[in-house]
Amino acid sequence: MKDDEYYMKLALIEAQKAFDKDEVPIGAVVVMQDKIIAKGHNQVELLNDCTAHAEILAITTAFQHLGSKYLPEATLYVTVEPCLMCSGALYWSKIGKIVFGAYDEKNSYRRSTGSNNPFHPKTVMIGGIMEADCAALMKAFFKKLR
Repeated sequence: MKDDEYYMKLALIEAQKAFDKDEVPIGAVVVMQDKIIAKGHNQVELLNDCTAHAEILAITTAFQHLGSKYLPEATLYVTVEPCLMCSGALYWSKIGKIVFGAYDEKNSYRRSTGSNNPFHPKTVMIGGIMEADCAALMKAFFKKLR
């Protein structure tokens, strides 16, 4: 059976693609009715675009796949807690569920919003899935930069 850990492993594969391209290793997968409808990984450096985060690229692909601007039946799996920019895009997407791996005290949406939830009121949020694996990839990336 496909569960949150199964899909987070796929998001980690996307994050590894970013790592291999010297991008901050964050990966995302959008799932609907047990089918992957979109994938993405950070491409900020490649595209020279500060908005080219894994979540943004994945939901944009999902919109195109569905021919819709909303994702209320979809789940986003992302290896790191979304930043403020991504949380705004996810709010407007009306995504049904967000599952993330590693918490990010420094750059997550919580840095600006505190305990206020910036997501759509119907969005379900689950954090800490495969947290150690997701955090380890981030730590390895930043250690490589030093």
